[in-house]
Amino acid sequence: MHHYQGRLFKKNNMKLKVGDTVKITAGKDKGREGKIEKISPKENTVVVPGVNIYKKHIKGSQGQKGGVYDIPRPLNLAKIALICPLCKKVTRVGVRLVKNEKVRICKKCKKEI
Repeated sequence: MHHYQGRLFKKNNMKLKVGDTVKITAGKDKGREGKIEKISPKENTVVVPGVNIYKKHIKGSQGQKGGVYDIPRPLNLAKIALICPLCKKVTRVGVRLVKNEKVRICKKCKKEI
């Protein structure tokens, strides 16, 4: 990305939060569901445990035994969709002002998330 392109993208436009249930819409784990464990707004990625697992070879040291470990890798936001806790459907997230506070809403059932 060029230095002038940074102004074209909105920063911290994350509408998902830790603990939200999401469905994977693309990639090798397409169709699987899970809860968000970690969010990285700068990179536009989230970590969902049990999804996007890769093997990593780790050399042994004094405190840790070496071997091949399963490591969850981050997923891009474009590859996941939120599952509304009320209507249980895959949905997009909207934002509405209620009493001067931003509130997340489900685009399908129009209720607060």
